[in-house]
Amino acid sequence: MTRRVQLFIATSLDGYIAGPGGDLAWLFHDADYGYTPFYARVDTVLMGRRTYETALSFDPWPYAGRKAVVFSRRGELVVASPDTVATARTPADVVAELRARSGDNLWLVGGGTLAQAFFDAGLVDDLIVSIHPLLLGDGTPLVPPATRRTALTLVGERRFPSGLMQLAYRVERDGAATRD
Repeated sequence: MTRRVQLFIATSLDGYIAGPGGDLAWLFHDADYGYTPFYARVDTVLMGRRTYETALSFDPWPYAGRKAVVFSRRGELVVASPDTVATARTPADVVAELRARSGDNLWLVGGGTLAQAFFDAGLVDDLIVSIHPLLLGDGTPLVPPATRRTALTLVGERRFPSGLMQLAYRVERDGAATRD
């Protein structure tokens, strides 16, 4: 079975994954929102340097028990655990290497620039987006402008009492993805 690259991410209704200055205080923490069963099927997390630096501020380290690959153009970082590696390699090279090994799914944690690189390289298999019912007005977009057009098929939806809506999509591979 192929290890799937899954982007499991929260966004505001107007499409921001972080507010101005990287603000995450708006994220709902009142329920699990499917995180625990999702995380149980992941053995490796993939993230950009800025997302990694934000995660370092959390106590405890949120990815304990998982391998972490941090994409950094410099390729050098202070690592949070022996299971964390930094790389300046391309997402395509890293994903090909990880898929050649046995294991569980790969979680593309973020951020927006890395998500764009993964979409542009055709590496994302699934997108699970938790839409928070609020408008931030500014911040880090879910996907930056000029990200390759990618066709998605809705495979699931969940509504929560908080007003949060979670949509699950499978990425189409039949040539439907093009750049405008």
